[in-house]
Amino acid sequence: MSVLVNESKKQIEKILIDAANKAMSGGALCEAELAPFKVEVPSDRKNGDYAVNAAMVWARGFKASPRAIAETLMANADFEGTFIEKYEIAGPGFINFFLSDKYYANIIADVIEKGEDYGKSNYGKNKRVLVEFVSANPTGPMHIGNARGGALGDCLAAVLSAAGYYTEREFYINDAGNQINKFGLSLSLRYQQLYSDGVEMPEDSYHGEDIIAHAKAFAEINGDEYMSCDEQVRQKALVEFALPKNIQGLKDDLLKYRIEYNTWFKESDLHKSGETERIIELLKQSGHTYTQDGALWFKATEFGCDKDFVLVRANGVPTYIVPDIAYHYNKLEVRKFDTAIDILGADHHGYVPRLKAALTALGLDSDRINAVLMQMVRLVRDGEVIKASKRSGKAITLVTLLDEVPIDAARFFFNLREPNSHFDFDLDLAVSESNSNPVYYVQYAYARICSILRNLADEGVARRDCTADELSMLNAPEERELIIHISALTDEIVLSAKAYDPARITHYVNELATKFHKFYADCRVKGEDESLTMARLNLCYATGIVIKNVLDMLKITAPEKM
Repeated sequence: MSVLVNESKKQIEKILIDAANKAMSGGALCEAELAPFKVEVPSDRKNGDYAVNAAMVWARGFKASPRAIAETLMANADFEGTFIEKYEIAGPGFINFFLSDKYYANIIADVIEKGEDYGKSNYGKNKRVLVEFVSANPTGPMHIGNARGGALGDCLAAVLSAAGYYTEREFYINDAGNQINKFGLSLSLRYQQLYSDGVEMPEDSYHGEDIIAHAKAFAEINGDEYMSCDEQVRQKALVEFALPKNIQGLKDDLLKYRIEYNTWFKESDLHKSGETERIIELLKQSGHTYTQDGALWFKATEFGCDKDFVLVRANGVPTYIVPDIAYHYNKLEVRKFDTAIDILGADHHGYVPRLKAALTALGLDSDRINAVLMQMVRLVRDGEVIKASKRSGKAITLVTLLDEVPIDAARFFFNLREPNSHFDFDLDLAVSESNSNPVYYVQYAYARICSILRNLADEGVARRDCTADELSMLNAPEERELIIHISALTDEIVLSAKAYDPARITHYVNELATKFHKFYADCRVKGEDESLTMARLNLCYATGIVIKNVLDMLKITAPEKM
Protein backbone atom coordinates (compact mmCIF):
# COMPACT_ATOMS: atom_id res chain seq x y z
CA MET A 1 0.00 0.00 0.00
CA SER A 2 1.06 3.60 -0.43
CA VAL A 3 3.21 5.12 2.27
CA LEU A 4 0.44 7.41 3.49
CA VAL A 5 -2.26 4.73 3.44
CA ASN A 6 0.05 2.46 5.41
CA GLU A 7 0.87 5.27 7.83
CA SER A 8 -2.79 6.08 8.45
CA LYS A 9 -3.56 2.43 9.22
CA LYS A 10 -0.60 2.18 11.57
CA GLN A 11 -1.73 5.35 13.33
CA ILE A 12 -5.17 3.84 13.96
CA GLU A 13 -3.67 0.59 15.21
CA LYS A 14 -1.40 2.50 17.61
CA ILE A 15 -4.22 4.73 18.83
CA LEU A 16 -6.35 1.73 19.75
CA ILE A 17 -3.56 -0.31 21.36
CA ASP A 18 -2.36 2.72 23.37
CA ALA A 19 -5.95 3.48 24.40
CA ALA A 20 -6.49 -0.11 25.54
CA ASN A 21 -3.27 -0.13 27.57
CA LYS A 22 -4.16 3.22 29.15
CA ALA A 23 -7.66 1.98 30.01
CA MET A 24 -6.23 -1.20 31.57
CA SER A 25 -3.68 0.80 33.58
CA GLY A 26 -6.41 3.12 34.84
CA GLY A 27 -8.79 0.30 35.73
CA ALA A 28 -11.39 1.20 33.11
CA LEU A 29 -10.79 -2.18 31.46
CA CYS A 30 -9.62 -5.42 33.04
CA GLU A 31 -6.23 -6.85 32.11
CA ALA A 32 -6.41 -8.89 28.91
CA GLU A 33 -4.32 -9.94 25.94
CA LEU A 34 -4.88 -7.73 22.89
CA ALA A 35 -5.70 -10.03 19.99
CA PRO A 36 -5.12 -8.85 16.38
CA PHE A 37 -7.93 -6.82 14.82
CA LYS A 38 -8.78 -5.49 11.36
CA VAL A 39 -8.57 -1.96 10.01
CA GLU A 40 -10.66 -2.04 6.84
CA VAL A 41 -12.09 0.34 4.28
CA PRO A 42 -15.90 0.28 4.61
CA SER A 43 -17.97 -0.41 1.51
CA ASP A 44 -19.85 2.85 2.11
CA ARG A 45 -17.55 5.83 2.66
CA LYS A 46 -20.31 7.50 4.68
CA ASN A 47 -19.15 5.12 7.40
CA GLY A 48 -15.70 6.69 7.42
CA ASP A 49 -12.36 6.07 5.78
CA TYR A 50 -11.68 3.07 8.00
CA ALA A 51 -13.81 0.73 10.09
CA VAL A 52 -12.24 -1.19 12.98
CA ASN A 53 -13.52 -4.31 14.77
CA ALA A 54 -11.15 -4.15 17.77
CA ALA A 55 -13.98 -3.82 20.32
CA MET A 56 -15.63 -7.01 19.05
CA VAL A 57 -12.36 -8.93 18.96
CA TRP A 58 -11.49 -7.87 22.50
CA ALA A 59 -14.96 -8.38 24.00
CA ARG A 60 -14.25 -11.83 25.49
CA GLY A 61 -10.95 -10.75 27.02
CA PHE A 62 -12.34 -7.56 28.55
CA LYS A 63 -15.58 -9.29 29.65
CA ALA A 64 -17.71 -6.40 28.44
CA SER A 65 -19.99 -5.53 25.54
CA PRO A 66 -18.22 -4.40 22.36
CA ARG A 67 -19.99 -1.05 22.38
CA ALA A 68 -18.97 -0.35 25.98
CA ILE A 69 -15.38 -1.30 25.12
CA ALA A 70 -15.45 0.99 22.07
CA GLU A 71 -16.64 3.91 24.20
CA THR A 72 -13.92 3.27 26.77
CA LEU A 73 -11.26 3.03 24.09
CA MET A 74 -12.28 6.33 22.53
CA ALA A 75 -12.39 8.02 25.94
CA ASN A 76 -8.72 7.07 26.34
CA ALA A 77 -7.62 7.72 22.75
CA ASP A 78 -5.06 10.35 21.80
CA PHE A 79 -5.33 11.70 18.23
CA GLU A 80 -2.58 14.30 18.50
CA GLY A 81 -0.29 14.37 15.44
CA THR A 82 -2.39 11.87 13.47
CA PHE A 83 -4.50 12.05 10.31
CA ILE A 84 -7.68 11.32 12.30
CA GLU A 85 -10.25 14.11 12.22
CA LYS A 86 -13.14 12.38 14.00
CA TYR A 87 -14.61 9.00 14.88
CA GLU A 88 -18.02 7.37 15.26
CA ILE A 89 -19.08 4.29 17.17
CA ALA A 90 -21.53 2.35 15.05
CA GLY A 91 -23.80 -0.63 15.53
CA PRO A 92 -22.69 -3.16 18.11
CA GLY A 93 -19.24 -1.60 18.50
CA PHE A 94 -17.53 -0.82 15.22
CA ILE A 95 -15.31 2.24 15.41
CA ASN A 96 -15.32 4.32 12.23
CA PHE A 97 -12.49 6.78 11.66
CA PHE A 98 -12.59 9.81 9.38
CA LEU A 99 -9.34 11.21 8.01
CA SER A 100 -8.49 14.91 7.93
CA ASP A 101 -8.10 17.27 4.98
CA LYS A 102 -4.36 17.12 5.67
CA TYR A 103 -4.31 13.42 4.78
CA TYR A 104 -5.96 13.98 1.40
CA ALA A 105 -3.65 16.89 0.69
CA ASN A 106 -0.62 14.75 1.43
CA ILE A 107 -1.81 12.07 -1.02
CA ILE A 108 -1.76 14.55 -3.91
CA ALA A 109 1.61 15.94 -2.86
CA ASP A 110 2.99 12.41 -2.62
CA VAL A 111 1.86 11.50 -6.16
CA ILE A 112 3.41 14.65 -7.62
CA GLU A 113 6.65 14.16 -5.69
CA LYS A 114 7.07 10.50 -6.71
CA GLY A 115 5.97 11.04 -10.32
CA GLU A 116 6.62 7.98 -12.49
CA ASP A 117 7.57 5.97 -9.39
CA TYR A 118 4.19 6.44 -7.73
CA GLY A 119 2.52 3.08 -7.19
CA LYS A 120 5.77 1.12 -6.94
CA SER A 121 6.73 -0.64 -3.72
CA ASN A 122 9.27 -3.04 -2.25
CA TYR A 123 6.62 -5.60 -1.31
CA GLY A 124 8.40 -8.35 -3.28
CA LYS A 125 11.74 -7.65 -1.55
CA ASN A 126 13.52 -8.22 -4.88
CA LYS A 127 12.73 -11.94 -4.89
CA ARG A 128 13.58 -13.52 -8.25
CA VAL A 129 10.54 -14.41 -10.36
CA LEU A 130 10.55 -15.97 -13.83
CA VAL A 131 7.40 -15.53 -15.91
CA GLU A 132 7.17 -17.94 -18.83
CA PHE A 133 4.42 -17.18 -21.30
CA VAL A 134 3.24 -17.76 -24.86
CA SER A 135 5.87 -20.48 -25.60
CA ALA A 136 3.99 -21.31 -28.79
CA ASN A 137 5.17 -24.24 -30.85
CA PRO A 138 7.57 -22.88 -33.46
CA THR A 139 5.85 -24.93 -36.13
CA GLY A 140 3.53 -22.15 -37.26
CA PRO A 141 2.17 -18.70 -36.52
CA MET A 142 0.75 -17.72 -33.15
CA HIS A 143 -3.00 -17.94 -32.71
CA ILE A 144 -5.52 -15.88 -30.77
CA GLY A 145 -4.90 -17.83 -27.53
CA ASN A 146 -1.23 -16.85 -27.75
CA ALA A 147 -2.34 -13.24 -28.13
CA ARG A 148 -4.17 -13.41 -24.80
CA GLY A 149 -1.29 -15.24 -23.13
CA GLY A 150 1.17 -12.66 -24.44
CA ALA A 151 -0.72 -9.68 -23.05
CA LEU A 152 -1.43 -11.48 -19.78
CA GLY A 153 2.13 -12.68 -19.21
CA ASP A 154 3.78 -9.40 -20.17
CA CYS A 155 1.47 -7.30 -18.01
CA LEU A 156 1.80 -9.72 -15.09
CA ALA A 157 5.58 -9.42 -15.29
CA ALA A 158 5.25 -5.63 -15.26
CA VAL A 159 2.94 -5.74 -12.25
CA LEU A 160 5.33 -8.01 -10.37
CA SER A 161 8.20 -5.63 -11.11
CA ALA A 162 6.18 -2.66 -9.84
CA ALA A 163 5.41 -4.64 -6.68
CA GLY A 164 9.12 -4.98 -5.94
CA TYR A 165 10.04 -8.36 -7.45
CA TYR A 166 13.05 -8.94 -9.69
CA THR A 167 11.25 -10.25 -12.74
CA GLU A 168 12.38 -11.89 -15.95
CA ARG A 169 10.36 -12.92 -19.00
CA GLU A 170 11.03 -16.19 -20.82
CA PHE A 171 9.86 -17.96 -23.97
CA TYR A 172 10.33 -21.75 -24.01
CA ILE A 173 10.99 -22.96 -27.54
CA ASN A 174 9.65 -26.47 -28.10
CA ASP A 175 12.21 -27.30 -30.77
CA ALA A 176 12.30 -31.04 -30.06
CA GLY A 177 9.82 -33.88 -29.82
CA ASN A 178 6.73 -34.97 -31.72
CA GLN A 179 5.67 -31.54 -32.98
CA ILE A 180 9.05 -31.05 -34.66
CA ASN A 181 8.83 -34.52 -36.20
CA LYS A 182 5.40 -33.64 -37.57
CA PHE A 183 6.74 -30.29 -38.77
CA GLY A 184 9.52 -32.03 -40.65
CA LEU A 185 7.14 -34.54 -42.23
CA SER A 186 4.70 -31.79 -43.29
CA LEU A 187 7.53 -29.78 -44.88
CA SER A 188 8.84 -32.89 -46.65
CA LEU A 189 5.47 -33.76 -48.12
CA ARG A 190 4.88 -30.21 -49.36
CA TYR A 191 8.35 -30.19 -50.89
CA GLN A 192 7.70 -33.52 -52.63
CA GLN A 193 4.39 -32.21 -53.98
CA LEU A 194 6.34 -29.62 -55.95
CA TYR A 195 8.01 -32.36 -57.98
CA SER A 196 5.70 -35.34 -57.80
CA ASP A 197 1.98 -35.98 -58.18
CA GLY A 198 -0.05 -38.10 -55.83
CA VAL A 199 1.69 -37.06 -52.59
CA GLU A 200 -1.03 -36.77 -49.95
CA MET A 201 -0.99 -34.82 -46.70
CA PRO A 202 -2.16 -36.86 -43.67
CA GLU A 203 -5.07 -35.41 -41.75
CA ASP A 204 -2.99 -34.82 -38.64
CA SER A 205 -0.14 -33.01 -40.43
CA TYR A 206 0.30 -29.22 -40.57
CA HIS A 207 -1.78 -27.73 -43.40
CA GLY A 208 -0.99 -24.04 -43.00
CA GLU A 209 0.07 -21.76 -45.85
CA ASP A 210 3.36 -21.19 -44.03
CA ILE A 211 4.35 -24.85 -44.62
CA ILE A 212 3.79 -24.43 -48.36
CA ALA A 213 5.76 -21.17 -48.38
CA HIS A 214 8.73 -22.77 -46.59
CA ALA A 215 8.76 -25.72 -48.98
CA LYS A 216 8.75 -23.40 -52.02
CA ALA A 217 11.52 -21.20 -50.57
CA PHE A 218 13.62 -24.29 -49.86
CA ALA A 219 13.05 -25.52 -53.41
CA GLU A 220 14.08 -22.18 -54.89
CA ILE A 221 17.47 -22.61 -53.24
CA ASN A 222 17.99 -26.36 -53.56
CA GLY A 223 15.80 -27.38 -56.47
CA ASP A 224 14.93 -31.10 -56.50
CA GLU A 225 18.26 -32.07 -54.91
CA TYR A 226 16.56 -33.53 -51.84
CA MET A 227 13.99 -35.60 -53.73
CA SER A 228 16.48 -38.46 -53.99
CA CYS A 229 17.62 -38.22 -50.37
CA ASP A 230 16.70 -40.44 -47.48
CA GLU A 231 13.46 -39.23 -45.83
CA GLN A 232 15.18 -38.41 -42.54
CA VAL A 233 17.89 -36.43 -44.31
CA ARG A 234 15.29 -34.48 -46.25
CA GLN A 235 13.24 -33.71 -43.15
CA LYS A 236 16.32 -32.66 -41.19
CA ALA A 237 17.39 -30.25 -43.93
CA LEU A 238 13.92 -28.75 -44.20
CA VAL A 239 13.57 -28.31 -40.44
CA GLU A 240 17.00 -26.69 -40.22
CA PHE A 241 15.92 -24.32 -43.00
CA ALA A 242 12.43 -23.45 -41.78
CA LEU A 243 12.61 -23.60 -37.99
CA PRO A 244 14.99 -20.64 -37.47
CA LYS A 245 12.77 -18.57 -39.77
CA ASN A 246 9.71 -19.49 -37.69
CA ILE A 247 11.48 -18.66 -34.44
CA GLN A 248 12.59 -15.30 -35.83
CA GLY A 249 9.01 -14.74 -36.96
CA LEU A 250 7.80 -15.38 -33.43
CA LYS A 251 10.32 -12.86 -32.10
CA ASP A 252 9.31 -10.24 -34.68
CA ASP A 253 5.58 -10.70 -34.11
CA LEU A 254 5.92 -10.50 -30.33
CA LEU A 255 8.12 -7.43 -30.58
CA LYS A 256 5.39 -5.80 -32.65
CA TYR A 257 3.09 -6.70 -29.73
CA ARG A 258 5.54 -4.82 -27.45
CA ILE A 259 6.80 -8.00 -25.81
CA GLU A 260 10.51 -8.46 -25.23
CA TYR A 261 11.92 -11.50 -23.46
CA ASN A 262 15.01 -11.76 -21.32
CA THR A 263 15.56 -15.33 -22.51
CA TRP A 264 14.52 -17.58 -25.38
CA PHE A 265 15.15 -21.00 -23.86
CA LYS A 266 15.42 -23.98 -26.25
CA GLU A 267 14.17 -27.43 -25.29
CA SER A 268 16.91 -28.90 -27.48
CA ASP A 269 19.53 -27.37 -25.15
CA LEU A 270 18.17 -29.51 -22.31
CA HIS A 271 18.83 -32.61 -24.39
CA LYS A 272 22.25 -31.45 -25.61
CA SER A 273 23.41 -30.64 -22.07
CA GLY A 274 22.25 -33.99 -20.72
CA GLU A 275 19.81 -32.35 -18.26
CA THR A 276 16.92 -34.50 -19.47
CA GLU A 277 18.82 -37.73 -18.84
CA ARG A 278 20.04 -36.39 -15.50
CA ILE A 279 16.47 -35.79 -14.37
CA ILE A 280 15.55 -39.37 -15.18
CA GLU A 281 18.48 -40.61 -13.10
CA LEU A 282 17.63 -38.27 -10.20
CA LEU A 283 14.03 -39.51 -10.21
CA LYS A 284 15.26 -43.09 -10.17
CA GLN A 285 17.52 -42.28 -7.21
CA SER A 286 14.62 -40.68 -5.37
CA GLY A 287 13.02 -44.10 -5.00
CA HIS A 288 9.76 -42.96 -6.58
CA THR A 289 9.96 -44.86 -9.87
CA TYR A 290 9.29 -48.43 -10.97
CA THR A 291 9.49 -50.49 -14.14
CA GLN A 292 6.44 -52.10 -15.71
CA ASP A 293 6.12 -53.66 -19.15
CA GLY A 294 9.56 -52.30 -20.03
CA ALA A 295 8.58 -48.70 -19.28
CA LEU A 296 9.81 -46.48 -16.44
CA TRP A 297 6.93 -45.12 -14.33
CA PHE A 298 6.79 -42.33 -11.75
CA LYS A 299 4.84 -42.96 -8.52
CA ALA A 300 2.74 -39.82 -8.87
CA THR A 301 -0.03 -41.21 -6.66
CA GLU A 302 2.36 -40.93 -3.70
CA PHE A 303 2.16 -37.16 -4.21
CA GLY A 304 -1.59 -36.81 -4.50
CA CYS A 305 -2.05 -37.40 -8.25
CA ASP A 306 -4.91 -39.60 -9.43
CA LYS A 307 -2.58 -41.99 -11.26
CA ASP A 308 1.07 -42.76 -11.94
CA PHE A 309 2.58 -41.77 -15.28
CA VAL A 310 5.27 -43.00 -17.66
CA LEU A 311 8.65 -41.25 -17.73
CA VAL A 312 10.39 -43.43 -20.33
CA ARG A 313 8.53 -45.63 -22.83
CA ALA A 314 9.46 -49.25 -23.41
CA ASN A 315 11.30 -48.17 -26.59
CA GLY A 316 13.61 -46.00 -24.48
CA VAL A 317 12.11 -42.67 -25.57
CA PRO A 318 11.21 -40.22 -22.73
CA THR A 319 7.64 -38.90 -22.63
CA TYR A 320 6.88 -35.21 -23.21
CA ILE A 321 6.77 -34.41 -19.50
CA VAL A 322 10.42 -35.37 -18.84
CA PRO A 323 11.98 -32.34 -20.57
CA ASP A 324 9.32 -30.20 -18.87
CA ILE A 325 10.42 -31.52 -15.48
CA ALA A 326 14.04 -30.86 -16.45
CA TYR A 327 13.13 -27.37 -17.61
CA HIS A 328 11.43 -26.42 -14.34
CA TYR A 329 14.24 -28.02 -12.34
CA ASN A 330 16.56 -25.76 -14.31
CA LYS A 331 14.46 -22.71 -13.43
CA LEU A 332 14.47 -23.37 -9.69
CA GLU A 333 17.62 -25.34 -8.93
CA VAL A 334 20.08 -24.33 -11.63
CA ARG A 335 19.13 -20.68 -12.22
CA LYS A 336 17.89 -20.17 -8.65
CA PHE A 337 14.64 -18.34 -9.29
CA ASP A 338 12.57 -18.09 -6.12
CA THR A 339 9.34 -18.52 -8.05
CA ALA A 340 8.50 -19.69 -11.56
CA ILE A 341 5.15 -18.68 -13.06
CA ASP A 342 3.76 -20.45 -16.13
CA ILE A 343 0.95 -18.96 -18.21
CA LEU A 344 -0.82 -22.03 -19.60
CA GLY A 345 -3.99 -22.95 -21.40
CA ALA A 346 -6.83 -24.35 -19.31
CA ASP A 347 -6.24 -27.77 -20.89
CA HIS A 348 -3.08 -28.05 -18.73
CA HIS A 349 -5.04 -28.43 -15.48
CA GLY A 350 -4.04 -32.10 -15.16
CA TYR A 351 -0.45 -31.44 -16.21
CA VAL A 352 0.41 -29.08 -13.34
CA PRO A 353 -0.12 -31.59 -10.46
CA ARG A 354 2.08 -34.14 -12.27
CA LEU A 355 4.83 -31.57 -12.75
CA LYS A 356 4.64 -30.50 -9.10
CA ALA A 357 4.73 -34.14 -7.95
CA ALA A 358 7.95 -34.80 -9.86
CA LEU A 359 9.61 -31.65 -8.54
CA THR A 360 8.64 -32.59 -4.98
CA ALA A 361 10.26 -36.01 -5.51
CA LEU A 362 13.40 -34.15 -6.59
CA GLY A 363 13.49 -32.36 -3.25
CA LEU A 364 12.14 -29.00 -4.40
CA ASP A 365 9.31 -26.99 -2.88
CA SER A 366 6.60 -27.35 -5.51
CA ASP A 367 4.88 -24.21 -4.21
CA ARG A 368 7.65 -22.33 -5.99
CA ILE A 369 5.95 -23.32 -9.26
CA ASN A 370 2.75 -21.45 -9.96
CA ALA A 371 0.57 -21.96 -13.00
CA VAL A 372 -1.92 -19.40 -14.29
CA LEU A 373 -4.50 -21.34 -16.29
CA MET A 374 -5.97 -19.24 -19.04
CA GLN A 375 -9.36 -19.86 -20.57
CA MET A 376 -10.27 -19.68 -24.25
CA VAL A 377 -10.90 -16.53 -26.29
CA ARG A 378 -13.63 -16.11 -28.87
CA LEU A 379 -13.52 -13.40 -31.50
CA VAL A 380 -16.83 -11.64 -32.04
CA ARG A 381 -17.86 -9.38 -34.93
CA ASP A 382 -21.36 -7.93 -35.41
CA GLY A 383 -22.47 -9.98 -32.43
CA GLU A 384 -21.46 -13.26 -34.08
CA VAL A 385 -18.63 -15.57 -33.06
CA ILE A 386 -15.96 -15.96 -35.74
CA LYS A 387 -15.21 -19.62 -36.32
CA ALA A 388 -11.94 -20.75 -37.79
CA SER A 389 -9.92 -23.91 -38.04
CA LYS A 390 -6.24 -23.99 -37.11
CA ARG A 391 -5.76 -27.28 -38.97
CA SER A 392 -6.98 -25.79 -42.22
CA GLY A 393 -4.60 -22.92 -41.77
CA LYS A 394 -7.39 -20.36 -41.55
CA ALA A 395 -7.19 -19.53 -37.87
CA ILE A 396 -6.91 -15.86 -36.95
CA THR A 397 -3.31 -15.34 -35.96
CA LEU A 398 -1.71 -12.76 -33.71
CA VAL A 399 -0.47 -10.90 -36.78
CA THR A 400 -3.86 -10.74 -38.49
CA LEU A 401 -5.45 -9.58 -35.24
CA LEU A 402 -2.93 -6.75 -34.86
CA ASP A 403 -3.48 -5.77 -38.49
CA GLU A 404 -7.12 -5.16 -37.63
CA VAL A 405 -7.04 -4.05 -34.00
CA PRO A 406 -4.79 -1.37 -32.45
CA ILE A 407 -2.07 -2.83 -30.22
CA ASP A 408 -3.26 -0.65 -27.33
CA ALA A 409 -6.73 -2.15 -27.59
CA ALA A 410 -5.44 -5.72 -27.88
CA ARG A 411 -3.24 -5.46 -24.78
CA PHE A 412 -5.97 -3.72 -22.76
CA PHE A 413 -8.82 -5.99 -23.87
CA PHE A 414 -6.94 -9.22 -23.13
CA ASN A 415 -6.46 -7.98 -19.57
CA LEU A 416 -10.06 -7.01 -18.99
CA ARG A 417 -11.00 -10.39 -17.53
CA GLU A 418 -9.39 -12.67 -14.98
CA PRO A 419 -7.24 -15.34 -16.68
CA ASN A 420 -9.57 -18.17 -15.60
CA SER A 421 -12.62 -16.61 -17.25
CA HIS A 422 -13.73 -17.12 -20.83
CA PHE A 423 -13.45 -13.98 -22.89
CA ASP A 424 -15.28 -12.72 -25.97
CA PHE A 425 -13.07 -10.25 -27.84
CA ASP A 426 -15.37 -7.74 -29.53
CA LEU A 427 -13.56 -6.64 -32.69
CA ASP A 428 -16.04 -3.84 -33.38
CA LEU A 429 -15.68 -2.40 -29.90
CA ALA A 430 -11.88 -2.63 -29.99
CA VAL A 431 -11.66 -0.26 -32.98
CA SER A 432 -14.42 2.13 -31.93
CA GLU A 433 -13.54 5.66 -30.79
CA SER A 434 -16.19 5.95 -28.13
CA ASN A 435 -16.48 5.87 -24.36
CA SER A 436 -17.85 2.35 -24.58
CA ASN A 437 -14.36 1.25 -25.65
CA PRO A 438 -12.56 0.92 -22.28
CA VAL A 439 -9.04 1.68 -23.55
CA TYR A 440 -10.26 4.70 -25.53
CA TYR A 441 -12.16 5.85 -22.42
CA VAL A 442 -9.01 5.74 -20.27
CA GLN A 443 -6.80 7.31 -22.93
CA TYR A 444 -9.36 10.08 -23.42
CA ALA A 445 -9.26 10.85 -19.69
CA TYR A 446 -5.49 11.30 -19.89
CA ALA A 447 -5.72 13.40 -23.06
CA ARG A 448 -8.39 15.57 -21.40
CA ILE A 449 -6.10 16.19 -18.41
CA CYS A 450 -3.27 17.20 -20.74
CA SER A 451 -5.68 19.49 -22.59
CA ILE A 452 -6.85 21.15 -19.36
CA LEU A 453 -3.28 21.83 -18.24
CA ARG A 454 -2.26 23.03 -21.72
CA ASN A 455 -5.26 25.29 -22.33
CA LEU A 456 -5.16 26.95 -18.91
CA ALA A 457 -1.41 27.53 -19.30
CA ASP A 458 -2.15 29.27 -22.60
CA GLU A 459 -4.59 31.49 -20.68
CA GLY A 460 -1.86 32.37 -18.20
CA VAL A 461 -3.05 29.95 -15.51
CA ALA A 462 -0.10 27.56 -15.36
CA ARG A 463 0.00 24.89 -12.68
CA ARG A 464 2.25 25.51 -9.72
CA ASP A 465 2.96 23.48 -6.62
CA CYS A 466 0.43 24.07 -3.88
CA THR A 467 0.75 24.46 -0.15
CA ALA A 468 -0.76 21.82 2.13
CA ASP A 469 -3.48 24.31 3.08
CA GLU A 470 -4.38 24.85 -0.57
CA LEU A 471 -4.56 21.13 -1.30
CA SER A 472 -6.72 20.74 1.81
CA MET A 473 -9.41 22.70 -0.03
CA LEU A 474 -10.10 19.60 -2.12
CA ASN A 475 -12.95 18.39 0.06
CA ALA A 476 -15.89 18.05 -2.35
CA PRO A 477 -17.26 14.48 -2.49
CA GLU A 478 -16.08 14.03 -6.10
CA GLU A 479 -12.60 15.25 -5.19
CA ARG A 480 -12.39 13.00 -2.16
CA GLU A 481 -13.51 9.94 -4.14
CA LEU A 482 -10.89 10.65 -6.79
CA ILE A 483 -8.11 11.09 -4.23
CA ILE A 484 -9.12 7.94 -2.37
CA HIS A 485 -8.90 5.98 -5.60
CA ILE A 486 -5.53 7.49 -6.43
CA SER A 487 -4.25 6.46 -3.00
CA ALA A 488 -5.17 2.81 -3.69
CA LEU A 489 -2.81 2.28 -6.66
CA THR A 490 0.07 0.74 -4.71
CA ASP A 491 -2.28 -1.61 -2.91
CA GLU A 492 -3.93 -2.65 -6.18
CA ILE A 493 -0.57 -3.44 -7.74
CA VAL A 494 0.38 -5.61 -4.76
CA LEU A 495 -2.99 -7.39 -4.79
CA SER A 496 -2.69 -7.94 -8.53
CA ALA A 497 0.81 -9.39 -8.05
CA LYS A 498 -0.36 -11.69 -5.25
CA ALA A 499 -3.31 -12.96 -7.29
CA TYR A 500 -1.37 -13.14 -10.59
CA ASP A 501 -4.21 -11.13 -12.08
CA PRO A 502 -3.30 -7.96 -14.03
CA ALA A 503 -7.00 -7.50 -14.84
CA ARG A 504 -7.23 -5.78 -11.43
CA ILE A 505 -5.07 -2.99 -12.86
CA THR A 506 -7.18 -2.44 -15.98
CA HIS A 507 -10.27 -2.34 -13.74
CA TYR A 508 -8.48 0.13 -11.46
CA VAL A 509 -7.50 2.56 -14.21
CA ASN A 510 -10.92 2.31 -15.87
CA GLU A 511 -12.57 3.26 -12.59
CA LEU A 512 -10.02 6.03 -12.12
CA ALA A 513 -11.04 7.48 -15.49
CA THR A 514 -14.71 7.30 -14.44
CA LYS A 515 -14.02 9.14 -11.19
CA PHE A 516 -11.99 11.78 -13.01
CA HIS A 517 -14.72 12.39 -15.59
CA LYS A 518 -17.23 12.80 -12.74
CA PHE A 519 -14.94 15.21 -10.92
CA TYR A 520 -14.45 17.24 -14.10
CA ALA A 521 -18.19 17.38 -14.75
CA ASP A 522 -19.09 18.47 -11.19
CA CYS A 523 -16.12 20.61 -10.10
CA ARG A 524 -15.08 23.57 -12.23
CA VAL A 525 -11.29 23.59 -12.44
CA LYS A 526 -10.83 27.30 -13.21
CA GLY A 527 -12.69 29.53 -10.76
CA GLU A 528 -12.42 32.88 -9.07
CA ASP A 529 -10.46 31.48 -6.14
CA GLU A 530 -6.86 31.16 -7.37
CA SER A 531 -5.86 28.77 -4.59
CA LEU A 532 -8.77 26.40 -5.31
CA THR A 533 -8.00 26.58 -9.04
CA MET A 534 -4.41 25.57 -8.36
CA ALA A 535 -5.48 22.80 -6.02
CA ARG A 536 -7.78 21.38 -8.70
CA LEU A 537 -5.09 21.73 -11.35
CA ASN A 538 -2.78 19.74 -9.10
CA LEU A 539 -5.48 17.10 -8.65
CA CYS A 540 -5.78 16.86 -12.45
CA TYR A 541 -2.01 16.65 -12.76
CA ALA A 542 -1.77 13.91 -10.11
CA THR A 543 -4.56 11.93 -11.78
CA GLY A 544 -2.69 12.19 -15.08
CA ILE A 545 0.46 10.86 -13.44
CA VAL A 546 -1.40 7.83 -12.11
CA ILE A 547 -3.17 7.09 -15.42
CA LYS A 548 0.10 7.34 -17.34
CA ASN A 549 1.93 5.18 -14.81
CA VAL A 550 -0.66 2.44 -15.24
CA LEU A 551 -0.73 2.68 -19.04
CA ASP A 552 3.08 2.68 -19.18
CA MET A 553 3.12 -0.41 -16.98
CA LEU A 554 0.73 -2.14 -19.38
CA LYS A 555 2.74 -0.82 -22.40
CA ILE A 556 -0.27 1.11 -23.65
CA THR A 557 0.04 4.56 -25.20
CA ALA A 558 -0.87 7.60 -23.10
CA PRO A 559 -1.79 10.20 -25.77
CA GLU A 560 -1.63 13.90 -24.90
CA LYS A 561 -4.07 14.73 -27.68
CA MET A 562 -7.03 12.80 -29.15
